[in-house]
Amino acid sequence: MVAMKKGTKLTNNPKDYMLRVRMDKQTLVKLDKVCESKNISRSETVRQGIEEMYQKTKK
Repeated sequence: MVAMKKGTKLTNNPKDYMLRVRMDKQTLVKLDKVCESKNISRSETVRQGIEEMYQKTKK
């Protein structure tokens, strides 16, 4: 059995990659409004946006 680090979250879909993006103030405000209205994190909002755009490209 492999010892796990203290505080390691157990998940079926680990988030191993970090993405850093640059955006202007207006885009950041829009992102934060979406996050607040849906009560989700910035990261989850970006993941959902990518999935939505990906689904549109598959059609």
